[in-house]
Amino acid sequence: MTAPTTQVPTRTVLLTGFEPFNGATINPSWEAVRALDGWSGPGFAVVARQLPCVFGTALDVLRESIAGVKPDIVIAVGQAGGRSEMSLERVAINVDDASIRDNAGNQPVDTPIAADGPAAYFTTLPVKAIVKALRLRGFPSGVSQTAGTFVCNHVFYGLMHHAVGQPVKAGFIHVPFLPEQAADRPERPPSMALRDIVDALRIAVEVAVVTETDTHEAGGATH
Repeated sequence: MTAPTTQVPTRTVLLTGFEPFNGATINPSWEAVRALDGWSGPGFAVVARQLPCVFGTALDVLRESIAGVKPDIVIAVGQAGGRSEMSLERVAINVDDASIRDNAGNQPVDTPIAADGPAAYFTTLPVKAIVKALRLRGFPSGVSQTAGTFVCNHVFYGLMHHAVGQPVKAGFIHVPFLPEQAADRPERPPSMALRDIVDALRIAVEVAVVTETDTHEAGGATH
């Protein structure tokens, strides 16, 4: 008699990326995330959604996506022009302080994201384990201590605020410019090929799915 096969429930991973902003025609976060829409692996399946680069509205779309997808893991992804590596964000802070306008012309200054929220939230993704796995595969990566104060941090904080009390792993990853974006800038900032960003996000998803306790090793910064 054949023993019954134990079915492992499939976990749903929601990836979000942003539309282009600040006059750009492309955003690597969305280009990479949408390349993974429908991808699945052992015990998980990925769904991708685009967020507007607009304060407030981005959180509305995020919450609607979570309600519709009902994910077990949420990884929001955004562009961090000037950074040279995959940045696994550790902390989101409760403030909007925009140095530029968003896509709706908003520019909040010193404004709380959630009036009833704490000063900060920590990610619940295994960020150090993800960084370790990425570095072993040759992808530049690190734990970041700041997600800025623009729409990326706005979404990161709003995501964590929404996830309080729910059995959902959640966090934020910043990605560098694409080479074509860097080539258009006189300062020639660092960049990363789209295929590398996509592959790095694959690793991040795989590690997030199987890792319940993060790696305990140094990953801080001196400045």
